Amino acid sequence: MLPLVIGSSFVSLGTVLGAFMGGMGLGSLLAPRLIGRRDPLRVYAALELGIGVCGLAILWGLPVLSTLYTGAGGGHLLVRAAISGICLVPPAICMGATLPVVARSDARPALLGAFYAANLAGAVTGCLVAGFYLLRVHDVGIATGVALALNLVVAAVAWRLGGPRKTTAAAPPPAVAPAPAGSRIVMAALAVSGFTALASEVIWTRQLGLMVGGTVYAFSLILAVFLAGLGIGSSLGTLVVRLAWRPRVALGWCQMLLAGAAIWAAHWLSRELPYWPVAEAGTSSALVARLDIFRCALVVLPGAMLWGASFPLAVAAAARPHDDGTALVGRLYAANTFGAVAGAIAANLMIAAVGSHVAERALAGLLVVSALALLVSAALSRTVPSPRRRLTHVVAASVAALVILSFVPAISPVPGELIAYGRFSAEWMGVTRIVYSGEGTNASVAVSRATDGTVTYHSAGKVQASSLPEDMRLQRMLGHFSHLLPAEAKDALVIGFGAGVTAGALAISPRVERMIVAEIEPLVPRFVAPFFADYNERVTEHPKTRLEFDDARHFLMTTDRTFDVITSDMVDPWVKGTAALFTREFFEAAKQRLKPGGVVTLFVQLYQSNVEAVKSELATFIDVFPHTAVWGNTNNGAGYDLVVTGQVDPIHIDVDVLQSRLASPAYAGVARSLAEIGISSAVDLLSTYTGSAADLGPWLKDAAINRDRNLRLQYLAGLGMYERAAPAIYAEMLRYATFPAALFAGAPASVQAVRDGIDRARRR
Repeated sequence: MLPLVIGSSFVSLGTVLGAFMGGMGLGSLLAPRLIGRRDPLRVYAALELGIGVCGLAILWGLPVLSTLYTGAGGGHLLVRAAISGICLVPPAICMGATLPVVARSDARPALLGAFYAANLAGAVTGCLVAGFYLLRVHDVGIATGVALALNLVVAAVAWRLGGPRKTTAAAPPPAVAPAPAGSRIVMAALAVSGFTALASEVIWTRQLGLMVGGTVYAFSLILAVFLAGLGIGSSLGTLVVRLAWRPRVALGWCQMLLAGAAIWAAHWLSRELPYWPVAEAGTSSALVARLDIFRCALVVLPGAMLWGASFPLAVAAAARPHDDGTALVGRLYAANTFGAVAGAIAANLMIAAVGSHVAERALAGLLVVSALALLVSAALSRTVPSPRRRLTHVVAASVAALVILSFVPAISPVPGELIAYGRFSAEWMGVTRIVYSGEGTNASVAVSRATDGTVTYHSAGKVQASSLPEDMRLQRMLGHFSHLLPAEAKDALVIGFGAGVTAGALAISPRVERMIVAEIEPLVPRFVAPFFADYNERVTEHPKTRLEFDDARHFLMTTDRTFDVITSDMVDPWVKGTAALFTREFFEAAKQRLKPGGVVTLFVQLYQSNVEAVKSELATFIDVFPHTAVWGNTNNGAGYDLVVTGQVDPIHIDVDVLQSRLASPAYAGVARSLAEIGISSAVDLLSTYTGSAADLGPWLKDAAINRDRNLRLQYLAGLGMYERAAPAIYAEMLRYATFPAALFAGAPASVQAVRDGIDRARRR
């Protein structure tokens, strides 16, 4: 919910993560003071109730905060952090305190490991139920209600199990003792464990998202596998503690194995999985799901299990007789959590600065150092009984460290083909040449060049724009419809830079005086645009162009500027986060930023989509802009994608006025740009008409409206990313279309020419 308010850029998501994980760490530190001499189970019940109440308050209060945020202009990092803190810190404090509070009821390390494992098992279930059912079928209101009900049940049970009769026996000392000196190295190791765990998850999610598709389902799946690994590992760590092995030594070897697991994951991600020929799996959704689970587990499970085992081992290694379990667990949990915050933020910065492979090498090295420190300290502290055995342990640890470090230089960069083609990278190896690939803070992008000279821009593991005729036609139609239709076109906003062709089409219009391009990933205009300089009119160098590096939704919601033209050329709606730019609330915000007579234009893809997703996009747009016209871009006569134009007032297009503009010397650049895609006149351009809101109403009657509360589109589109239904969807739309006599004006012969052109286009 929060990215809908403060944006989904790295800066915004960093404040969300920092507020949530920071609150968790703070809660674990405050736990001893929250308990005092109270019954721990009654305190636990109050914490669970607090979590539920906070969830309900966020559901009701976030729209109010959103209004205040956007009304104040938003954008400043401190304001985003304040919003994140208000929403997330209170429930996160309650969540972070739960495990240390439970530790007061029974502080045996083995049992604490079991508590931790049970909590993670619930986390896996919650992740899957929310991602695959509650949010897909219902919305955040229903999901919050279910969570609140569970909080209330848990609170009631915990309250019933607790009681005054247990208070005397469980009463803690009034003051929290400082951490013993011997536990400091364990705490530092657990902080390193948290740092490397979240940093690795960021890297793995980025690369696995390319392989399995960056849908909301993929992210839920990756997170669920990671949490499952933590749960399995914590159970195994608990077993080790029960067997009374030396916990600090076990923790040291666990960290050493983690370094090996990190190298294992890096090897599979860059050298094995991208070359698996899995294209045929796209024909079966069941096979796709099984293959994706297997690939995620192969990469994620080994490391996640070892990270999960680290916590119960650390508790046992740091525990002393008569320790206050709440204080001990609180300190360790806080160290782990604060390390995780730093790791997640550092990973994104390192990916953008030096690449995933360098970050992976650094993480493996850090784990080796942590392991050596633990094992050497264990030997020096006489945890190992005899001098000879202590020396043997130090030598064994040193040899293991050298062996593992010898594999670190072999960690290779992310293959450019994986960034470019994602799941289908194996089929494209050697077919095209990757001329650029880069990993940014928000996305990984690539540019390829085919043997015939075709240039292609890739993001999210698939083609997003190219110099192929069908793609050039769409991009230029989107740009030229945007400046030709409105009464004025002085101020334009382009959402998404892509290859820059749409923005370039606007830049060469004599009617456009100022243009803002909102792009979330700085690599795109800096490194991708030059490869398309022959097609995008060198738009980044154009004096009309101003680049805004921000989540486009966040920019639109917080700016006080108004525009004659707003055009959206976004990546696929199945990519997690993109659906937020297709919601009713977003389109309402766009309408509020339109000047009188302005136009909003939208790219809607038919390829790699399904009819439910296309209907949702169109129905949601029409719900806000009832005066909508749809224009088709075909490939060999079959449907490919759409340009959708919407205005507040009824649309009237004078064919003769449009033609006179294109024929004037001032529009020579525009006429040339259109001629290069096979459109030589206003009649040719308008002959792409596919339907209106009135025509498509019966077809869209069962469509799901995409709203902020349900983001229905990302769940619908995520199920159709491998479909090839574009021709059938387009043909179905045409069955509802009639010639719109009220839409076109001009001389009768001109209007008739458009009618004839539409008929010819539909007979192809």
